[in-house]
Amino acid sequence: MIRNPVPPTAEPAPAVYTLGTADGLQIQVSSHGGRWLSCRVPLPDGSRREAILGHTTAAEHLHEPGFFGAIVGRYANRLAGAAFTLDGRHHALPANEGANQLHGGPEGFDRRAWTVVDHGPRHLRLALHSPDGDQGYPGALDAEVEYRLDPAQPALTLRFGARVTAPCPVSLTSHPYFNLDGDAASVQEHRLRVAATAMLPVRADMIPTGELAAVQGTAFDLRQARRIGDGLGRDEPQLLLAGGYDHCYALDAGAARGELAAAELMAGDGRLAMRLYTDYPGLQVCSGNFVQNSRGRDGRPFRRHAGIALEPQFFPDAPNHPAWREQGCVLRPGQRLSRFMRLEFDA
Repeated sequence: MIRNPVPPTAEPAPAVYTLGTADGLQIQVSSHGGRWLSCRVPLPDGSRREAILGHTTAAEHLHEPGFFGAIVGRYANRLAGAAFTLDGRHHALPANEGANQLHGGPEGFDRRAWTVVDHGPRHLRLALHSPDGDQGYPGALDAEVEYRLDPAQPALTLRFGARVTAPCPVSLTSHPYFNLDGDAASVQEHRLRVAATAMLPVRADMIPTGELAAVQGTAFDLRQARRIGDGLGRDEPQLLLAGGYDHCYALDAGAARGELAAAELMAGDGRLAMRLYTDYPGLQVCSGNFVQNSRGRDGRPFRRHAGIALEPQFFPDAPNHPAWREQGCVLRPGQRLSRFMRLEFDA
């Protein structure tokens, strides 16, 4: 998911925090956008492998197109017509992808300076205040995200929290692009499994049609691990609309409760694997269809499909679908959003 480039401004350089140890899993997080900048995973031979795409410096993330590693919100993914109706009241939002809104709007949470609440060698907790009317959303919202490394294994848990002063759709997630081969080559040789028997078909503008479609017999059948390139190579209308995978999977019940892995990803060379757990009902899979519009750590444009995003979330456009709204995407005063994603690495 790529936005148009934002012209450089005189913003201060983001603060960058390093979590982990020199011989274990080590990540870097920026205060700007609560952004996950780097994920270096130890391999058995003593080397370390970078597992997510990034730019030359943290400051580059302020201006490069895309949402690389950012916390996105208030509402992750797309809202049709940049609007929703809640409790009989229509809310118009600023559009930033044609007539629709993507990832919270042109000045979403990925564009904000988050405040550090707590910081230790293995954890970082960030907070953000979003005032009433921010990007068209009703009520004030206070959000938190925590990055926490596991002391016993190479694993990272992100926890998303929020409270509101008025009823509002809220879906916070993290948007890294993974490449477990440790470079910016295509992820087509990676193998991916997703615990879902159904996915959400989309219209030409990438808004879900409102249906759930069985994955069986299609390029979207990832119930058994398959080479990503095998799916991308299939001539199916949904893949042609998006230029690859950019679709939400309806996770099976056990995966949506965090009891089973929602997704498993294996590097093309077989030397690194990752499992993703979450308690969100949906998982957006985006095969880096437009990452070539951004530049990597070497300053050169990424190759197309250089990374794959796996974004746990409420269904896209759920506020405009009464049945999907029941998943919990509408947060009300006195309630608290509390969701997680956990990544476990095996080398």
